[in-house]
Amino acid sequence: MTIQTFNPSEISVSERAINHLAQQLRTATAKALHLGVEESGCNGFAFTLDYVSQIPSDSKRFDFEQGVAVYVEPKDWDYVKGTHIDYVTEGLNSMLKFDNPNADSVCGCGESFSLNGT
Repeated sequence: MTIQTFNPSEISVSERAINHLAQQLRTATAKALHLGVEESGCNGFAFTLDYVSQIPSDSKRFDFEQGVAVYVEPKDWDYVKGTHIDYVTEGLNSMLKFDNPNADSVCGCGESFSLNGT
């Protein structure tokens, strides 16, 4: 098990999430995961995820084991910096879970979050 420490200038991904994302990237024949945000949900913002073949040159790129790459566009960086991505099983459901240190509140369903001053 890898112990994760918070680093506000990076995105981190658990070993379980890397295993899941590597399989998903192969299935989608994609090169990377695009992590972003959109205004949504009961708390203001929600994460967006897309499997993509092209990575914009102005994006922040984070490379992980098994060829997993996550990129974030500059417009979304302040919302997601320092986020840790995990893959969890709760009951019968398995899902990616995001621990966003920038969020000052998260809705009860875990689908959206708010930031200071928003």
